[in-house]
This record gives sequence, C-alpha cells and structure tokens, in this order.
Amino acid sequence: MSLEIRQVKDKDTLRQFVQFSIDIYEGNDFFVPPLVYDEIATLSRDKNPAFEHCDAAYFLAYREEKIVGRIAVMINHKANNVWSEKNARFGFVDFIDDPEVADVLFYEAENWARFRGMEKMHGPMGFTDFDYEGLLVDGFDQIGTMQTIYNYPYYVDHIERLGYKKDQDWYEFLIKIPKEIPERFVRVAEIVKKRFRLNVVKLESKKDVWPYAHEIFELLNRSYKDLYGFVPLSKAQIDYYVNMYIPMLRLNFLSLVLREEDNRLVGVGIGLPSLAKALQKSGGKFLPTGWYHLYRALKGNDNKVLDLLLIGVDPEYQGKGVNALIFSQFIPEAIRLGFEYAESNPELAVNNKVQSMWDDLEARHHKTRRAFIKDL
Repeated sequence: MSLEIRQVKDKDTLRQFVQFSIDIYEGNDFFVPPLVYDEIATLSRDKNPAFEHCDAAYFLAYREEKIVGRIAVMINHKANNVWSEKNARFGFVDFIDDPEVADVLFYEAENWARFRGMEKMHGPMGFTDFDYEGLLVDGFDQIGTMQTIYNYPYYVDHIERLGYKKDQDWYEFLIKIPKEIPERFVRVAEIVKKRFRLNVVKLESKKDVWPYAHEIFELLNRSYKDLYGFVPLSKAQIDYYVNMYIPMLRLNFLSLVLREEDNRLVGVGIGLPSLAKALQKSGGKFLPTGWYHLYRALKGNDNKVLDLLLIGVDPEYQGKGVNALIFSQFIPEAIRLGFEYAESNPELAVNNKVQSMWDDLEARHHKTRRAFIKDL
C-alpha cells in the first residue's frame, strides 16, 4: 500500500493536521490533547505573529486516503540570527509505528529545509519557547501537562534510526506539597526582601494584573535570553501571549516581585491548577462541554495537582533568593486549597540552579524529554 505526502494548503486540511495528533492517542491514559482552536491559531500565518520572522510548511502522510502521519518544518530566521546558525526545526510530529511513514515524513521536511539553505534540523521545537518542545524519552507512564508533548516510545526509535542525535535534555519533577512552608523559604524570603528592598505585589482582582501584563513577558525575555534556543518575543508576540494567557491566570498563583526604588518587575512566578484531566475530558474541544471541564479545573474543584508554568528572575537578581519569595507565596496557598502535588514544567538538564529549587522539597524526577539534531 503506497504512501502519499501532501502539503497542508487550506484550513480544512490544517484542522485534519491538528485532529490527527488527537486521534492517534485515542484510548491512551497519559496523553493530554491541545485545544484544537489554539493549535490551529498557532499554525496559522494570519493569527500567529511569529510568522513575522518564521517560515513553515506542514505535511501529511496518507495511506489509502487515511492519514497516518504528520510533521511541521519551520525556519525561525530571528533565532538563526541570534544564535548564528542555519537551522530548521521540526515539530508537531506524529506517526503510526511504521518505518516507511517516519522515513517519508522526515525526508519531505528535510528536503524542504535543505532547499532553503539550512544546514541542520533540530527538534521537536515550535516557533517559540511557548510552543511544544522536546520529545518524551522517559516517563511514558506519567500523565502529560497542557504545556508539553506526549508521544509513544517508538517515536524515539524511529527518529534515532533516521540519524538524529541528542542535542539537549529537559527534566520534569513531581513535587509533593509540604504540610507547612519550609523554614528556609521563610527565612531567605525575609532576608531577600530587606537586603534588596523587594516587595511582592498584592493583587486583589484580575484587573490589577493588566498593568503588569506586558512587563511580565519583557521580564521573561531578559530572564531566558541565554537559554537553549530562546529568542526574545517581539511586541506583537507579547500582545498575542498576553491575550492568550492573562485571562486564565489565578491570583493565588501569580507572584510578582518588584524593586521598591522604581517598581521595576524583577521576578515572576506563575502556577495554574492542572488542566490535564479537563483537557482529556474535553477531547481538545472547547464546545459543547469542554469549557465546563476547564472551568471546574481552574476553580480547583477535585484538582490535586498544581502546574508550575514558569518562574522568571531578572539576570541582575538571579541566584539571590528571589525564588524563595515566590514560593513563600505559592506554598501556603497550595496547602490552603488542598493541592497535594506540583508539577514542574521542563527544566534544562544542565540548569542546576533551577533544579536546586527543589532541594528542600520532596521532589521526584519523573519525566525526561529531548531535542534532537541532524546535519542536513
């Protein structure tokens, strides 16, 4: 049965491209589907401002008119300029366990990149660090999060067989919420506040967040600038993510650390009740009932897991205990609301400073994901 590769050219086929990533995991207890609407927006040139400096193509593999695989290939020209590279990225990749399917998908993606002068292919990555990145290589029996890729173990075998090598790993941790805030966090938080004259903002309502919305992402640009593959967000991208994420935030798990002398934002921590099970119930669809499951999850109803989405600290204050200020707010709220565990998002395996945050907590490294690279 011969294979056929077709490039996605219209919105109906793009929807099929996204839906395949959900259908292939039907019955899997650990896969967390994306919201179809958001995924389509990410991949749409007329909606995602990353296309100001990115090119992309999407391919579907068919066997007897049935979709059996998909892959996206992207060139982030801004990233290539920042890092002095000629790299293409693969991502949004799924396929049945068939070497012929994997071969033809990657052959098409690599040829597209090679024709445009690229020298290497790496991934899985997206347009930005806020997209899915890193293939799961360990922890296949752990439920995913709304921010991460889940994939079958055989993906690793096929990608390595095609000549891709490890480029970078990320670790994820499952952290047990303590019964009380560790004394070290309290002590360090007080010292840091006095020594560096810092304050944690008290947010009374969602409208109090909006004056800081753009500043949060500007801080992330400064905080993450030296991390693997990171590219500063443009103003248009910041606007895009502000409108996407700020309405979802819960004040209990939004920590903003300001410098007293000028109210400059120097630290931010964002957590969210896990949406994993709600997204599973929704099947990736907001309507007709997906919104209800998501609403209940955000309210914390029967939700015992807190997702630690991100922590960003201005480079001037990194390594000075600002994280303790953030956790001294998060932990009491998590205890009060009955959360039992927190799940970290991916942390670079080489970033020992970040992983040291869990030293005073009961934390288990339960997932590893990987970026691969190949010379073209």
